[in-house]
Amino acid sequence: MTLLTAVKVKHYFGGLCAVSDFNLQLHYGDLMGIIGPNGAGKTTIFNLITGVYRASEGSIRLRNTELVGKTPHQITALRVGRTFQNIRLFRDLSVLDNVRIAHYAQANYSPLEALLHIGRYRREEQRIIENSQRLLAIFKLEHLAGETAKNLPYGLQRRLEIARALAIGPELLLLDEPAAGMNPNEIDLLMEFIQWIRAEFKLTILLIEHQMKLVMGICERITVLDFGETLVEGPPEVIQNHPKVLEAYLGEGPVG
Repeated sequence: MTLLTAVKVKHYFGGLCAVSDFNLQLHYGDLMGIIGPNGAGKTTIFNLITGVYRASEGSIRLRNTELVGKTPHQITALRVGRTFQNIRLFRDLSVLDNVRIAHYAQANYSPLEALLHIGRYRREEQRIIENSQRLLAIFKLEHLAGETAKNLPYGLQRRLEIARALAIGPELLLLDEPAAGMNPNEIDLLMEFIQWIRAEFKLTILLIEHQMKLVMGICERITVLDFGETLVEGPPEVIQNHPKVLEAYLGEGPVG
């Protein structure tokens, strides 16, 4: 069954075409990668899917819901989670509060109940705290719940960002260069971690990545972009040796 479909998506910044005729079909449970040289349009596509930008042309559908024209908040409520290339935590808040905040997109109480601390407010707040603590335990961050997020080492900040993305209970998780800044050993651990969260949380994952070891190691299908256009899509073994991919990366041997 198809979860996410993009059809003939184009996006312009002024007169510059950043994404041209982009098509994608993502099925439930897929782990798919998007790769391409710098400036290829990868992050723009994530911004189009999550409502940061509105596509100039084309359609992006989550199940049967059109995403083009919806706000990031509305798309989050449809159970689409995301991380960023440059980690975007609430740096001056605690580890626990970073995860708690993500729950409020789906909090089940009214502004009046929140203001007066009545009705559903107390029950819902307790649920949010318990679920946040559960996520921190799963990600082995529970002992850091009271620590300020900016004080965490880089690798733990990345883990916290993923935990926060999962707090909304996503079906679709978008990972924007999750291996950025990591050494080879950390990348190996990240590959295992991504495969684990897909199985544990029953996720469909779409990721952008420059680290070919990670992409070729865990992605079942890969789309290659160059200057906003799709060059080729296929399994890693096809992508790795495709002439158009080698040309785009100016490589002489297999990619990865």
